[in-house]
Amino acid sequence: MPLSTRGLFALTWLETKIFLREPLGAIGSMVVPVLAFLVLGRALPRTVPLTATPYAGLLAPGGVPVLVSILIANSAVLSLVAIISIYREGGILKRLRATPLRPPTILTAHVLVKLLLTAVTMALMTLVGRRYFSPGVDVPVISFAIALLIGTWSILSIGFVIASIVPTARFAQPIGAFILYPMIGLSGLFAPLSAFPPALRTVARLLPMTYVVSLLGGIWRGEGWLAHLGDIGALVVAFVVCTALSSRVFRWE
Repeated sequence: MPLSTRGLFALTWLETKIFLREPLGAIGSMVVPVLAFLVLGRALPRTVPLTATPYAGLLAPGGVPVLVSILIANSAVLSLVAIISIYREGGILKRLRATPLRPPTILTAHVLVKLLLTAVTMALMTLVGRRYFSPGVDVPVISFAIALLIGTWSILSIGFVIASIVPTARFAQPIGAFILYPMIGLSGLFAPLSAFPPALRTVARLLPMTYVVSLLGGIWRGEGWLAHLGDIGALVVAFVVCTALSSRVFRWE
């Protein structure tokens, strides 16, 4: 196995163990979204017909899972922003850069950790939430999980941009939340984009979160992947643009 691959696996495993040693981080990223899913599952009706409009918000098929999945993805991004900022401020990034590992390997390890934790949280949500799925509905769990990983992978690149510009670790998560959470309100999850003023509609179509919601909602309702090639393409473009931007402004120390 090449040195870079062994280093990537070793660093990914190390970062996973470091993350799990912090109980509050694990609870916030993995337990809280599952609890939110259970609470909303109890509070909202379970028998919404499949013919319900996709713009019925949380009452639409997949409304609650999509919202909670977005929270899972946001938690992963905010955690990434905080960790990168703490590592930079503590000089850890500088020391890692001096090792034989190449910078892309170091950053890829952090992305893999977040994608792994996202997959685990999604699995937990599925296991504990089966009783809240509508009766007789064949839930596309595997496809939905893949869609969530694609969406998380894309918006993690936003996290790298945020981590590149935040001045200190203290401001990392507040700035990240200030940028990410308004995207949820403009994503079309709570109201159709057609209900927005033209200016907001234009802004929403420039945000990757809009395409994440569209992809997740469509897959949950049983729509094929071909129907969402545009969403996937937009998420790939967002990843490429944000990665290129972060590579220019990222500071290792």
